[in-house]
Amino acid sequence: MQGHKLHWWQTRWFVVAVVIATMIPLLWPDIPPLVDLPGHMGRYRVQLDGAAYPWLADWYDFRWQMIGNLGVDLLIEPLAPIFGLELAVKLIVMAIPALIVSGLLWIAREVHGRIPATALFALPLAYSYPFQFGFVNFALSMALALNLFALWLRMGRLGSVRLRAVLFVPLSCALWICHTFGWGVLGILAFSAEMIRQHDLRKDRKSGHWLESWVRAGIGCLPLALPFAMMVLWRSGDHVTGNTMDWFNWRAKVGWVIMVLRDRWMAFDLASVTVLFVILLKGVRDDRVEYSRNLLLSALFLTAIYLLLPRIVFGSAYADMRLAPFALAIALIALRPKRGLSFRGASTLAALGLAFFGVRLAATTVSYWQFDRDYDRALTALDHVPRGARLLTMVGRTCQDAWLYSRLEHAAGLALERRIAYANDQWSMAGGQLLTVRYTPAGRFAHDPSQLVTDRRCRGEWWRPLRVSLAYLPRQAFDYVLLINPPPVGAEFLTGLTPIWRSGDDVLYRIDDRTPPAVTLDPSLLPPRRVAIRLPRFS
Repeated sequence: MQGHKLHWWQTRWFVVAVVIATMIPLLWPDIPPLVDLPGHMGRYRVQLDGAAYPWLADWYDFRWQMIGNLGVDLLIEPLAPIFGLELAVKLIVMAIPALIVSGLLWIAREVHGRIPATALFALPLAYSYPFQFGFVNFALSMALALNLFALWLRMGRLGSVRLRAVLFVPLSCALWICHTFGWGVLGILAFSAEMIRQHDLRKDRKSGHWLESWVRAGIGCLPLALPFAMMVLWRSGDHVTGNTMDWFNWRAKVGWVIMVLRDRWMAFDLASVTVLFVILLKGVRDDRVEYSRNLLLSALFLTAIYLLLPRIVFGSAYADMRLAPFALAIALIALRPKRGLSFRGASTLAALGLAFFGVRLAATTVSYWQFDRDYDRALTALDHVPRGARLLTMVGRTCQDAWLYSRLEHAAGLALERRIAYANDQWSMAGGQLLTVRYTPAGRFAHDPSQLVTDRRCRGEWWRPLRVSLAYLPRQAFDYVLLINPPPVGAEFLTGLTPIWRSGDDVLYRIDDRTPPAVTLDPSLLPPRRVAIRLPRFS
């Protein structure tokens, strides 16, 4: 097979072109429109310039510590002084889908000898729902994990097992520091691949070779094990908080799989996911296509982990959701044509895969351009916010989880990043990240999710109705209130607030009267007493 002429989708120039094209949707937006990213950018500003603005120490406590969630935080340190914070973040985020695509194609090349035509169908998963959510440290670690797994396979194929063992000790530690999840996935992928390799070395034995292969695969993966000790040290500290909960939520797990390509247009996104499952089914029903044992086992292992993972791990939400697109991507690149498939048939598959990738890429580009317009409109308000202002931001949302997910839920983070103003959207979970909130005058409005408001009380959620937030707002703790896409609210809740900027439904108010509004609230709007006392902490 190595001696055959490369087809157009297997050449290096094609791979380079596809990797570069993957970054196109992120070229236009100033701020990559990922849900959580603005909140992270606020933390980066405190990280970089906290000492220059004394009032930040009154609001936030930022301390460097060794945790498995530092990927972009560390990259910002050398890049921000060169490019500026916003451009540095944009460049890092642009690199993530490009690295995911390069990793998937490299893995396919190492396992199959050549890039199979079916692998192109996996490429749109570079913009999967977890990436859209803005889990940037996680996404970066997964992108790196895919490329490191490809390197693991290549070194194994070339017989450089001892050198690989030495090299992957520091590489696995660096990946763990980027984000624990990427290191865990690399371990699963490496173990499954090593088990197949060990089995093939001993397949002439009549019995016991699978058990022996399992043991030898574990020994072969020991160079990846040092972060286990780092994990124990991190999670055993007295300062660490965060619960692990919501096990075996099957309804949610099915939903995460359906939503792996969720972005803006529900019908289009669901049709795209259907295409992926049709391709997977083709590997079962079509005699001309087969699955690689190596990657099929990896996909099955990842699927098993996905089914076993709870929704919240150590206070970090959507733990299982993050794995779904990568299990699907590995299953897709596991496919390969058999020798009976003609060049014309393979070329047709490759052309269809490239067309699918191109259509998804174009749609994402248009979607991000529209999100960028939303950012430009809403963030005009920051021109009217004085530097160092105590700003309370409230972003409206509905109880129903609409398919088109707002990318402005953490707009407060950009007020912190651009105007060094207070942001009440920061996550505050000790041991989960480097920043915690210490602004006690804000009370229950100090951190995430106080920035989210609704028109009514949502069952099972921590968001407050806007009327409740305005009625109980500690006015002495803030100077300004920014409402973004708010639900309707009566004028009696806005007494003492002077509008100084307006764009559509978005309004920026200056607090001129610290007296709480004299209003009577419907008891159905009030959360249970235990919820009113303490808000959850998510990272």
